[in-house]
Amino acid sequence: MADLKLYDPFSKMQFTDEHCFLCGITITTADRTPVFGEWMQKKYNLENKELLLLDKSITTFSQLTIPCCNQCHTNYILPLEEEIEKASEADYEGIKLLDPKRLFQWIGKMYYGTLVTELIREKDPLIMPENPVSENPQMLGKFRTFYQVLQSLRVPMVFSDFQPCSLFILQVEPTEDNLPFEYQDELSTMAFSIKLGPVVIVCKLLDNGIISKAMGRMYKLIESRQLHPIQVAEFKAQVFYAAYIFNVVPDYFIRTIKPDDKQLVLDTLIDDVTNEVFNPWEPVAYAHMLEEMLKPWSIREQQILADPTRLLTFLTDEKGEFKTIEHFAQ
Repeated sequence: MADLKLYDPFSKMQFTDEHCFLCGITITTADRTPVFGEWMQKKYNLENKELLLLDKSITTFSQLTIPCCNQCHTNYILPLEEEIEKASEADYEGIKLLDPKRLFQWIGKMYYGTLVTELIREKDPLIMPENPVSENPQMLGKFRTFYQVLQSLRVPMVFSDFQPCSLFILQVEPTEDNLPFEYQDELSTMAFSIKLGPVVIVCKLLDNGIISKAMGRMYKLIESRQLHPIQVAEFKAQVFYAAYIFNVVPDYFIRTIKPDDKQLVLDTLIDDVTNEVFNPWEPVAYAHMLEEMLKPWSIREQQILADPTRLLTFLTDEKGEFKTIEHFAQ
């Protein structure tokens, strides 16, 4: 009989170096798995690249590991990383052919691995963060819900008529693209992006695909095209801002388990009756997000807001059609 029991580290805040992040069994401090796959670190020379944690301590991609038992590492983590590595060898076409559930699990593992690191660090921080994650019940509730569906990596699980995230896969036009790898995430909004050579994956976790539906027209316009890096940055800003104003958290319900069941079936519900799905869209707040994404091109908020009837955009022309950009000049 399949082991269909879910692990809940949030009930006792069991975030230590002595418990496997995926199944919870007691392990030694030597039992670890990389947050970012070793293949990716080697391919993009990330091993010694520095990362800043919330407590202002510095780590590197190779040092960023999380507690993981040998069984979970061997049976679940390694096969997942091997699958993504193989798909990435075919660039955009390979990534597009992946099961969205596997991409969700891969992105979720990196996102959750970063979160677990932050929660462990908060017990002995270099500098206590201004808003500790472990002291925010609302955030912890959201992370707990996310972890429920992330366990599909370990426990056989079927999502009934939904995906727990919005996924966007973009192609980058090579002419002015000199960045082989890039990674960004927002812990609080659960927005994530990663660049693997000519492919950029943008994701909003825990929205049941609502943002992908809201941005469906724009994504359809660009998904088969090669984008200039500034266009990728703008699209990322749109997704990250949508994640910022996203205002609901899905609930997941496990269907009654029968003795001969070999997988869990999850249904979902979003409370969009008492809560608005999105908070109001504010041009100034979006412009601030876009300015952050456009820093490499030194484009300021004032330029973005210069025409209040049409904010600065590099994705579409005045007719709303796709704008081709091969070379960008201020």
